[in-house]
Amino acid sequence: MLTGQCLCGGVTFTYQGPLGPIALCHCSQCRRVHGSAFSASAPAQKVHWQWLAGTELIREYESRPGKFRAFCSVCGSSLYSRVDAIPGILRVRTGLINEPLNKSPAAHVFVGSKSDWFEITDAIPQYDKLERTNDPH
Repeated sequence: MLTGQCLCGGVTFTYQGPLGPIALCHCSQCRRVHGSAFSASAPAQKVHWQWLAGTELIREYESRPGKFRAFCSVCGSSLYSRVDAIPGILRVRTGLINEPLNKSPAAHVFVGSKSDWFEITDAIPQYDKLERTNDPH
């Protein structure tokens, strides 16, 4: 079982299912929402997800038609993204999870729009866009 929370601790959750591959996304939207060179996230099945506290603090922003990015309205922590086309999946921000994940990132995605001030120096596969493997980035 995995547990997690936002920065202020107002939003907490548990997850008792398999966590999908971790993607490091370099798209301009992820860079802006995280204020960093990339975001780290992984798909999680909603059927295995349980909110323990703070659902009233969660706000969603529709960043493009049918895609929503959720955050804590108190501390601003990015929580997940979801797309209407894949209703059973949340793309959880891996930095929220308390336990070791015991897995490495699987890919850098959207490197075609990465920032010019960050150089990727690892051997993780890179994709200019998103490689669709039923992953709802």
